Amino acid sequence: MLRLVEPAPLYKAAILDAVAEMQAIGEWDISPDAFAARFDDMLREFATAKDPVTAPPGVLPYEDFWLMEKDTWIGLLTLRPHINEQFLHSGGHIGYVVRPSKRRCGYGTVLLCLGLDKARERSLQRVLLTCDETNIGSRKIIESNGGQFENAVVVAGQAVQKLRYWINLDQMTTR
Repeated sequence: MLRLVEPAPLYKAAILDAVAEMQAIGEWDISPDAFAARFDDMLREFATAKDPVTAPPGVLPYEDFWLMEKDTWIGLLTLRPHINEQFLHSGGHIGYVVRPSKRRCGYGTVLLCLGLDKARERSLQRVLLTCDETNIGSRKIIESNGGQFENAVVVAGQAVQKLRYWINLDQMTTR
């Protein structure tokens, strides 16, 4: 059964397995050993980052959720209840990643759908998502969850444009 959970010590072995997989293909630049050494600190950072009062200066408050299937870490969803000019241009309210071995299996669509439920729970009515113009999989995930294309923008230092999509949550039914 798929479920969206808050990061917790219970899932350490599962995420370390995913970190090794992502690092092996060059997607995450942290080694499993370095991740394991910082795991407890990261959990504290996640808890602190949720609240605007406790978020470090200059850090936009966010919440991380992990998609789990039984004892397997499938993916990560980051929800930013409020965005600033930087995230309005490129980044948006929601970001997500699915581990490589679980891609093209429908998990990204489910992950985003569950994330939209979390956004609704936080009284958001409209959310922005962005993806690289070359990321066909992410485009399909966003569009299948009701994403309406607004425009493509150039991001300084990046070779590809970012596609910007809005999802109106008040026009969708909870799944």
